[in-house]
Amino acid sequence: MQEDKNLNKLFPKNKKKYRGLFFILGLETQNERFLLGVIRKNTIVQMGTFSKGLNKSEKKSLMEAIRKHDNNTSNKTIRTEPGICVEIYFKTIEENQLIDPTFHSFHLKLNWKECTWDRLILDNTQVQITHPDKMIWDHHNINKENFISYLIHISPFILPFLENRALTTIRYPNGIYNESFYQKNCPDYAPNFIRTAEKDDINYIICNDLSTLLWLGNQLAIEYHVPFQTINLENPLEIVFDLDPPDRDAFHLAIKAATEMKKIFDTFEIKSYPKLSGNKGIQIHIPIKDSSLTYDKTRIFTEFIARYLVERHPQYFTIERLKKNRGNKLYIDYVQHAQGKTIICPYSTRGRDRPTVAAPLYWDEVNKNLKVEKYDIPFVLKRLTTHECPFHDFFEQDNSNLIDIIGSLEEKSTS
Repeated sequence: MQEDKNLNKLFPKNKKKYRGLFFILGLETQNERFLLGVIRKNTIVQMGTFSKGLNKSEKKSLMEAIRKHDNNTSNKTIRTEPGICVEIYFKTIEENQLIDPTFHSFHLKLNWKECTWDRLILDNTQVQITHPDKMIWDHHNINKENFISYLIHISPFILPFLENRALTTIRYPNGIYNESFYQKNCPDYAPNFIRTAEKDDINYIICNDLSTLLWLGNQLAIEYHVPFQTINLENPLEIVFDLDPPDRDAFHLAIKAATEMKKIFDTFEIKSYPKLSGNKGIQIHIPIKDSSLTYDKTRIFTEFIARYLVERHPQYFTIERLKKNRGNKLYIDYVQHAQGKTIICPYSTRGRDRPTVAAPLYWDEVNKNLKVEKYDIPFVLKRLTTHECPFHDFFEQDNSNLIDIIGSLEEKSTS
């Protein structure tokens, strides 16, 4: 699966040993190694084999239990139904296989269906999940456990966009149909492993790892908003255009604005990345090489693009900041790209009536068939099993020609 190589990043190689609960799937008779499995997304996944750690008595008992179901001693591999659960220590996971697995203990009273991928992840973080049955999206039957599972699976994709950025979250402590609030300051009760950074008299949380992300998820932080620069930089890492239609029924205007922008960016040979806002609009991200442009410089570019589109299509687009004066036009928000402002993070969920996601898109998906509501938690997770993340090479882009483009725009404005 496409997601496997990304999920393996959750167990980086280091000096510590990881541990997990698995069930026995069989025996390789020639080398006397036992097959291990877990449940991932309701499917049994084989995670490799082990032989180390068992004493002679334990090994004999386990082999006898497996052979009870298969008396043909010539079989190279004897398969058995899940039932026997064991705790295994290991160094890492590569290509869906445990590296250097070592037996630790039997868990004979454990139901094998409790040996899940999500539990494996949680057992190796510093977070204890409370009230897992609490409903978040009642009408879609998504509770806290489901939400935490989403964060686990999406963590390799969202964490690079959260890394070293001063985080603002929106928390929904009683589900998205109830009261919510913004949180910028790290609360006093945060555990010691939560990293923070002071900026403008606010002690922001810095979410660089899975434990922090899951702790935030346990606090029911549903939305994750990030600035355009890291905590130690003044210049942005990216340019983002926010295409904001007047309402959800006018989403087609966001599609039109995005496709018109794509034409311009292609002409300039600028690499751009579209994503859904998860609400009613589309956002276009443009990576900046080595944070080489100031916000003042990027404003020259964003204002030029916005004004150009409004001049070309005044019946559809506007840069009018007051909502009451926009009419039924789409607002091209270039002012939002500034120091101190934030944007919804790629792959963040949204506190809306549906569990929609600020989902990265491929440009060929930005067409008349694009629907915001389609890109919800279940769909995004399923999509990543068969498709590479559209933003997979985001941080590898150069876009150094932006410097010359902005320089030319400056010259024209002063001539």
